[in-house]
Amino acid sequence: MSTGAYDRVKLARDSKRPTGLDYIRNIFKGFIEFHGDRRYADDPAMVGGIARLDDCPVTVIAIEKGHTAKERNYRNFGMPQPEGYRKALRLMKQAEKFGRPIICFVDTSGAYCGVGAEKRGQGQAIAENLLEMSTLCVPIISILIGEGGSGGALGLAVADRVWMMQNAWYSVISPEGCASILWKDSGKADVAAESLKLTAEDARSLGVIERILSENDLGKKEFYDRIRELLKDEIKDLSGDIDLTQNRYDRFRKLGVSAVIKE
Repeated sequence: MSTGAYDRVKLARDSKRPTGLDYIRNIFKGFIEFHGDRRYADDPAMVGGIARLDDCPVTVIAIEKGHTAKERNYRNFGMPQPEGYRKALRLMKQAEKFGRPIICFVDTSGAYCGVGAEKRGQGQAIAENLLEMSTLCVPIISILIGEGGSGGALGLAVADRVWMMQNAWYSVISPEGCASILWKDSGKADVAAESLKLTAEDARSLGVIERILSENDLGKKEFYDRIRELLKDEIKDLSGDIDLTQNRYDRFRKLGVSAVIKE
């Protein structure tokens, strides 16, 4: 398997790769999906609801891409609108009210940047998620399962623990976008990908994530069973006598410190 940064990006975009709903259906029981942001509309790119992680009730939220061309068009290719982020926040606040841990699955090239989304407050919706997630008093685990593009991904990733699949990527911008800005040539995306340090190994070395999940058995029953057990163990650890909000604050304040010192 290729291990170059841009090769990872291509693997993360594979339409056959498990999507958020695949993880939900294979890891959790009794998933009940909730709809709408109570302001404007329901966003099919953002799926969320309540479920059980074995015997533990949880709130699950996922950015959904779909597999087929029809599904991807319906899900806006996994690019959430502002109402998607507001729906996610509504469910997270509900989870806090009832003491449920929150598990997020992230897979987006970025939040939708159309005129309509901007008119309806895309930037504000994401910013509100960042602010509110930092103060939630229940455990939050976010897993990057494919693409992790910019604020669109971060809007579900202000968490106590952030994990990445082995071939996921996480960056402030896509390699094509970076190459277009720096060299006016999207064809240099492979060069940009290496410079952006967007792989799971890069993210872990920088302290951006805590765990890299192997893809050796991707999509198989054993794969989902393994993630289920890891989630159960992590939630147990986070449910102890610890100050979640302070730890979350400290976690994000430390990001980038080592890089600055080295320079």
